[in-house]
Amino acid sequence: MERHVLVVFPHPDDEAFGVAGTLAKHVSEGTPVTYACLTLGEMGRNMGFPPFTNRVSLPAIRKRELEDSCRAIGIKDLRMLGFHDKTIEFEEPEVLEGRIAALVEELKPSLVITFYPGYAVHPDHDACGAAVIRVIGRLPEEQRPTVHCVAFANNHEQAIGKADVIRDVTPFVKQKMASIKSHRSQFQAAELLGSKEFTNSEIKKRFGTERFWTYRF
Repeated sequence: MERHVLVVFPHPDDEAFGVAGTLAKHVSEGTPVTYACLTLGEMGRNMGFPPFTNRVSLPAIRKRELEDSCRAIGIKDLRMLGFHDKTIEFEEPEVLEGRIAALVEELKPSLVITFYPGYAVHPDHDACGAAVIRVIGRLPEEQRPTVHCVAFANNHEQAIGKADVIRDVTPFVKQKMASIKSHRSQFQAAELLGSKEFTNSEIKKRFGTERFWTYRF
C-alpha cells in the first residue's frame, strides 16, 4: 500500500482513460490520492457532441466535469493549479516546478503519476511530465518517490520499451467508466459508453488494463 499518491496532469480528462482504475484501486485501499490538474483545458476544441457549450462557458463546464470525475473515482483532494491550457511548455520553469515541488514537499508522496516526457503526444503532456521529472530528480535519491509514467505516442515502445507495470483494473471499471462519462464535453464515447453498443465484457477488455512505465533516474 502506498503512503500517498500524487497525480500531476495538465488537463481535465487526462485522468479518465489511463489511470482512473488505478486511482480508484488506491482509494479503495485507503491510500490518500491528490490530483493536481494544471489547467482547465479551456482551449479544448470539443464543445460537446452535439455542441452544448462555447469558448466562454467551456472552462466552467470542464471544471465541473473534473470535479464529477474525481467524485466518481473517489478522489477527495483535487488541486486546480490555474495554469493556462496549451501554454505549459512556455511557463517559467521556476514557477511551474515551484508549484509541483511545493506539493511534493507538502504531501511527501510515495508514488507520483504523470506523463512520460516526449512520449505523450500533446505538448502540454510532455511539458508537464518533464517538469515533474525535474522536480523529483532534484531530490536526494533516498527521498525520491517512485514515478509511474503514462505513454501512448506512436512507436513509444521502440524507444522506452514495454510497460513494466501492468495493472488489472477490471474490479474498478465502474468507477473508470463513470470518470470517462463525466467529461461529456470532450468525448462522444461518454455518450456511447452508456449505450448497448458496449457489452460489459467489451468494456472490461477495452478499459480493464492500465499500463505504466517506471521512470529510471
